[in-house]
Amino acid sequence: MGALMATRWGRRLVWLVGTLLAVGLALGVGRIVPDQPQVAIGVVGVVLALGLTVADPAAIPLMAMPLLLVVKRVGTSEVDLSLSDAALGIATVTALVFAPRPFSRPLRTLLWLSALYQFATLFTVVANPFLAGVIEWFHAWMLVAGALLVGWTIGRTGHARAGLSLFLVTALALAAVTLAQGTLQYAQGNFGPVFVSWPYGMHKNFVGTVMGFAAAVAYARPVWMGWRKGWALTAFTVLIAALAMSQSRQALVGLAVALVLVALRSDAHRRRSKLIIVLVIPALLVVATTVRDQIATGNIHNSIFQRVSWFQDTLGYWSASPWFGHGLRYWYRPGEPGFQPPNAELELLATAGIVGLIAFLILVLGTLGTLWRIDPAYGTLAVAVLLSRLAQSQLDLFWISVQTPLPFVIAGICLGALALAKDRGTPPDGGVANDREVVPDGGDREAALDREAVLDREAMAVNGAAGDGRWMPVGWRLR
Repeated sequence: MGALMATRWGRRLVWLVGTLLAVGLALGVGRIVPDQPQVAIGVVGVVLALGLTVADPAAIPLMAMPLLLVVKRVGTSEVDLSLSDAALGIATVTALVFAPRPFSRPLRTLLWLSALYQFATLFTVVANPFLAGVIEWFHAWMLVAGALLVGWTIGRTGHARAGLSLFLVTALALAAVTLAQGTLQYAQGNFGPVFVSWPYGMHKNFVGTVMGFAAAVAYARPVWMGWRKGWALTAFTVLIAALAMSQSRQALVGLAVALVLVALRSDAHRRRSKLIIVLVIPALLVVATTVRDQIATGNIHNSIFQRVSWFQDTLGYWSASPWFGHGLRYWYRPGEPGFQPPNAELELLATAGIVGLIAFLILVLGTLGTLWRIDPAYGTLAVAVLLSRLAQSQLDLFWISVQTPLPFVIAGICLGALALAKDRGTPPDGGVANDREVVPDGGDREAALDREAVLDREAMAVNGAAGDGRWMPVGWRLR
């Protein structure tokens, strides 16, 4: 598109095609609006979104960030989609067209890994043709590659801080609802898991997982994100409290993995206390205690025994079609087992067979390796949230809405922010991701300005001694 707009005839062609499309759209809308006035609202929304995208390619991906956390279903039994899926789909289409090019080498690697997985799972789609499987094949691509492109567009255009802030603020709103409902529930003497019921029903594992991702972001608090320590600590505390009320064990384990990684990995721009590792141990002990108590009850219908039963049933079902599996989302087909395998690897074995499982392992291990090798100021958060998701998926499905795309969106934001920093030739603590200065840890803004003034005076003395009669502050030269 850029090459086409660079020529006079190309601009005329684009103007002509755009005019014809606008006239055709106006005539079509004018014909159907009298009978369906709601169409006018939709058209206005589309035109507004296109206008915003022309002004800023990240407009729609940014607007989609809060909606990525909305799990309310909008599909049917055959097309099981959520509002999060719809928002991610629209943002993905926008990113495909308007995402800044060229893509960085790490992003290209991740996109190729996603393509490899899609190619491998295409065998099970062909071997087990049904609508839900075909839709899930495209859905899986969107959850990884689409999410990466959406995050890249946000980070590469300089909106990394806004993107992560929108995610955190939305998660904090969900945390507030969880805490309010949990407080009322506890006041009635019910200390069980909190299943959020307003504004719509949400499972405890969904709430816990989202709280875990957001808490990991708040704890990691990369310097280019621009959040003050006090803000991040307050957000982290609220999110942890909401996660505790959800009593989601998989979310607790996933967050523990993320926190330990962030605490142990060295980062020249952020020093973190190792005390968090000591605090993680009691949380894991609580999880182990609840598992032990459920086993001790001998109740075959509790979550522990139910999962063990599903593990066994899944392996038995997989053995009937070991290489290509029984098809993506086979449980939607009449006559097939109705349970969903509660483990990522077993899910892949049952749905896509050995071929699909190998491709999945290449995807996740290759992605982790690629993100680990980039600058820790950007890569640590990306690796932490993805590892957290993998830990959670040992007790649940992997390919589900919200929980799967969020780590890849965050990874895309990190890769985009890194590419922007390299393009500008500035360090992470220079605020390159947000077009503003971020003062490194260990000092406030006034102290930083004082240090720059000292450097400027030294530069004046040196330049004056050189006798060239010219002076430029060090701060200006670095910028």
